[in-house]
Amino acid sequence: MPIPVPGGVQVTMADDPQGTTIAVKGPRGELTRRFHPAVRFEQNDGVITVHRKDENNRASGAFHGLSRALLANMVTGVSEGYRRTLEIQGAGYRAQQSGPGITLSVGYSHTVDVQPPEGITLEAETNTRLHVDGIDKELVGQTAAKIRAVRKPGVYTGKGIRYQGEQVRRKAGKGAGRR
Repeated sequence: MPIPVPGGVQVTMADDPQGTTIAVKGPRGELTRRFHPAVRFEQNDGVITVHRKDENNRASGAFHGLSRALLANMVTGVSEGYRRTLEIQGAGYRAQQSGPGITLSVGYSHTVDVQPPEGITLEAETNTRLHVDGIDKELVGQTAAKIRAVRKPGVYTGKGIRYQGEQVRRKAGKGAGRR
């Protein structure tokens, strides 16, 4: 499946024995990644296609799909960016913006400070809604997962930090089977 390159995005490729290094530069920033030598890339008329070097090699097929997805995510990231939204549920649970990071108060005896890695911005829209923004999809997801891990949603009460739209399966509790 070809990857369309939107206007304003520049893709440069450099081949070497260890693989192909691709740099994608767009209005939101620049990403660089080295890809496995089992795949090759072609750029024609604003479209990038990914091909296997060996059609019979099973690993080549796996790297083909992975490389295509990673490159498509890079192109989307530098042109549009990625955002994960987290919601905080629970009485007294809240988040506050503190400089570039956020401070979470989620039922512990202390507050938890979260500082974003390079290239990620954290924003507390309200005291119960957070946004994680960036151009690297992998880093955005990893940062959101680390924030969620501070206080995962409880299976009995549902209190904690969850992704927007996440359905938490609740357990009945010990009083449910007594009737």
